[in-house]
Amino acid sequence: MNNKHHGSCLCRRVRFEIEGDFQRFYLCHCEYCRKDTGSAHAANLFSSTATLKWLSGEDNVRQFDLPATRHRKSFCQTCGSALPIKQKTGELLVVPAGSLDGEVLIKPDAHVFAASRAGWDGSLEGIPAFDAFPS
Repeated sequence: MNNKHHGSCLCRRVRFEIEGDFQRFYLCHCEYCRKDTGSAHAANLFSSTATLKWLSGEDNVRQFDLPATRHRKSFCQTCGSALPIKQKTGELLVVPAGSLDGEVLIKPDAHVFAASRAGWDGSLEGIPAFDAFPS
């Protein structure tokens, strides 16, 4: 099955298309992912076969490689949104799940680097949930 997925950044200057399937979906709790998302974890889709095509704004895409690590981040220079990136070896495409415009139809496979999980990120099912910002 060959799927097409469309995505964009928050300001919509960067738009992209992913053609192919995702093999894995991980929630990464490592210290680097927590820092670069400002959240409890990164939610990334992985594919060794899918292709990335920039539809617009490729000149707005920037990359950051954390020295002495394998950690890489691709982002829009205008709004800072996380964007897809090929790993240094060029064999693995990493796509931030939240950058896709459509529904992600697969569920996460696992939490990774769980030993680095934030102390406040656990047993959250019991806290109140609102459909919008509470008044």
